[in-house]
Amino acid sequence: MRIGLLGTGPWADLAHAPALAGHDALDFVGVWGRRPDAAEELAARHGTRAYDDVDALLADTEAVAVALPPAVQADLAVRAARAGCHLLLDKPLAATVTQGRAVVEATRSAGVASVVFFTARFQPETEAWITEQAAVDGWFTARAQWLGAVFGGDDSPFADSPWRREKGALWDVGPHALSVLLPVLGDVGRVAAAAPGPGDTVHLVLDHTGGASSTLTLSLTAPPAAAGAAVELRGRAGVALLPQAAEGPVPALRRAADALLAAAGGARPHACDAAFGLRVTEVLAAAEGMLTGRG
Repeated sequence: MRIGLLGTGPWADLAHAPALAGHDALDFVGVWGRRPDAAEELAARHGTRAYDDVDALLADTEAVAVALPPAVQADLAVRAARAGCHLLLDKPLAATVTQGRAVVEATRSAGVASVVFFTARFQPETEAWITEQAAVDGWFTARAQWLGAVFGGDDSPFADSPWRREKGALWDVGPHALSVLLPVLGDVGRVAAAAPGPGDTVHLVLDHTGGASSTLTLSLTAPPAAAGAAVELRGRAGVALLPQAAEGPVPALRRAADALLAAAGGARPHACDAAFGLRVTEVLAAAEGMLTGRG
């Protein structure tokens, strides 16, 4: 499948480009970015072509991967879907529910496949654990901590990201936690509480349709020594802890590309398609409304 990349930032360079270039079933056609010089540099590093016209890239491809801020991603995803391109998207799907709905409607109208790259969902250890725990009845509660040090002195390449500065941990690492909890505990019936913590830290309490409740602590301002992710389930079966993943994002992104290839080839939509990305966006927007007094 001929695939292009939209975006030239650190995530495009560290994850998307190497994953696409190293995938045996993909022809990495080229890169488009909002900064032509960055597109030229990224394309040269990964042995492909830079495009200065996004529509020209869409015309030359059957699919696109997107590594752009959520608001920009959503608008370009609609454009790509209308051009007949399958979509390998990043989380969060969009910056607003309205944008997310537009992406879902565009994929359905165009009949194109979509996969949203929630990193944990494409790591073998995590996906096996989710499948195992989803088959267990009687989960009572869950606790998830997704703590990053992007703004906590970790010298992260993402520290200067304007959208992360604006939207914070809720929108950046919140999707990861939700992508693990929802398939085990069921959809979120209600955001019961949302409260701020230090820096961009937020604490959420969720009621799930499966009967359990969960608490989430999300941050990008944790001290480096305190950073990490943990999920704990408690119920009739006892306690289950999310295992640590052994691989980085590039192998996981290649599995996401595999999922897109399968869906584009006629398989059932992947569990992490644009519709699931929209549901996560709806939960994030509800929590944001509570935090800002709009909920």
